[in-house]
Amino acid sequence: MRCTHHVVFAATVAVALQVRAEAIPGRDAPDFHVKDTSGKTHSLADFKGKYVVLEWTSPQCPFVKKWYSGGAMQALQKELTDQGVIWITVNSSAPGKPGYMTAAEWDKLAEQEKVASTARVIDESGELGRAYGAKTTPHMFVIGPDGKVIYAGAIDDKASLNPADGFGATNYVKQAIEEAKAGKAVSVPQSKPYGCSVKY
Repeated sequence: MRCTHHVVFAATVAVALQVRAEAIPGRDAPDFHVKDTSGKTHSLADFKGKYVVLEWTSPQCPFVKKWYSGGAMQALQKELTDQGVIWITVNSSAPGKPGYMTAAEWDKLAEQEKVASTARVIDESGELGRAYGAKTTPHMFVIGPDGKVIYAGAIDDKASLNPADGFGATNYVKQAIEEAKAGKAVSVPQSKPYGCSVKY
């Protein structure tokens, strides 16, 4: 029964671009078809015309805890999703590796932490993470309404473990969306991600 549970809720990913493609600002984002923790399938094509944020996470990573313990990540999720932005949180930890969670475990944690993302995806095969080149938790990607990547990298400009910095730093994700919506060029389209390594 448990094995079936994993199969049902594990991400099923179809990459439409070349093998080992990565999400590079200015280029088309790698396509995907994934199931969230409730079993609902999402594809990039479903979100055409909308901004999409992909957030790589791991509950055991202290850099992720920094963002969630102080409520900064949830506040950002709510602010952007209230504006119609699609926010997908991805866990690419392989079974048996640090940070891996079943759908039930993640749903329980998300309820406790009042997570406000649109969907949570268990990418236990690592296909989605590798398609985007996700290296750390957190590692952030922003896709524009035309399906092109407008930002890839760190969530902000303060690679610290202080929860207060989640509110006081320059947030590259929010900045990219605000600038793009205003018709401006994204001033920081790419940065070096920081955090814990993704445990593929």
